[in-house]
Amino acid sequence: MARFKHIYGNAHALLVLTTLFWGGNTVASRMAVGEISPMGLTCLRWVIVGPVVVLLFRRALVEAWPTIRSRPWFMIVMSVVGLTAFNALFYFAAKFTTGVNIAIISGIMPLIILLGAALFEGHRVSLVAAGGMAAALVGVALVATHGDLGTLGALSFNPGDLLIITATFLYAAYTLGLRHRPRVSGLVFFAACAPIAALASLPLLGLEAAAGQLYWPTLKGWAVLAYIAVFPSLLAPIFFVRAVELIGAGRASYYTNLLPIFGSGLAVLILGENFHLYHAVALLLVAAGIVLGEVKPAAKWPGVPKP
Repeated sequence: MARFKHIYGNAHALLVLTTLFWGGNTVASRMAVGEISPMGLTCLRWVIVGPVVVLLFRRALVEAWPTIRSRPWFMIVMSVVGLTAFNALFYFAAKFTTGVNIAIISGIMPLIILLGAALFEGHRVSLVAAGGMAAALVGVALVATHGDLGTLGALSFNPGDLLIITATFLYAAYTLGLRHRPRVSGLVFFAACAPIAALASLPLLGLEAAAGQLYWPTLKGWAVLAYIAVFPSLLAPIFFVRAVELIGAGRASYYTNLLPIFGSGLAVLILGENFHLYHAVALLLVAAGIVLGEVKPAAKWPGVPKP
C-alpha cells in the first residue's frame, strides 16, 4: 500500500504506466483477433467498465448530475464518437493490420488535435509546427503503404490502416470536444460517458450478430478483455488525470509521445511482429513531427483519459 501511495504521488511514474497501458491496448487488440469478435470486445469492455466507474465515482456523479443532464445530446455524441465508435474501429482494424502499424499511426493524434485547434478554434500554428505535421503525415503514409509511397497514386492501402486513421480522427474530435464539456472534472465526465458508451455499443453487437460474425470470448479472449477493462480502460484514465493534477496538462501531454514507441515495441516483443526499416523511418518522422508540433504550442489542451 505504501508503494502504491508513492507511485500515486509520482506523476512521472503514473504517466509512464499510463502510456504503457495504452500501448498494451494495441497488442491486446491484435491478440483478440479470433478469440473475441470486435463488437463483442467493444460492448463487453464498456459493459464491464461502465458500472465500475459509476460505482467508484458515484458521489461525484450525484453532485455533478444537474450539470451533466443539462446537456444530454452533447454527452451522447461525445460518448458515441470518442468511446464507442473509436474503439469499435480500433478493434475491427486489428483484424487487417499489425500492432506496429496501429501504434505508429495512432501516434499522430496530438498533431491532429493541434490541426483541429487551428481549423475550428482559431489557434495559430507556427511554420515549425506545420512542418512537424507534414513530417508525421509522411511517416503515416510510409506505414500505410508499407514503405512504398508509389501506392498512394494507385490508392492501394491496407483497410486496417485506413480504419485506424479514421479512428484516430474520431478520438481527436472527442478530445477537442472536451474543452466544451459541462463544468465537471475529466474523471466525472468519463464516468458519465462510459455507461452511455455501453448502451451505444449494443446496436453494433446486434449488427455483428445479424451478420453471423459474433463469437463470444475463448479463454484467451476473456484474458484479453480483462486486461483491456482493467488497465487501459480503468487505471489509465485515473492515473492520467492524477498526473495532470500533479504537474499540469501541458507537461503531462508530452508523455503521450511514448505511445507509438511502447505500442510498436510491445508488438515486436509479445506478438513477434516484424519491424521493418520503413517502420523505423516512420517512427522517427512521427516523433520528430510531434516534437516540432510542440515547440511553442498554440494552445494547451486539457489532458484526457484515452480509451
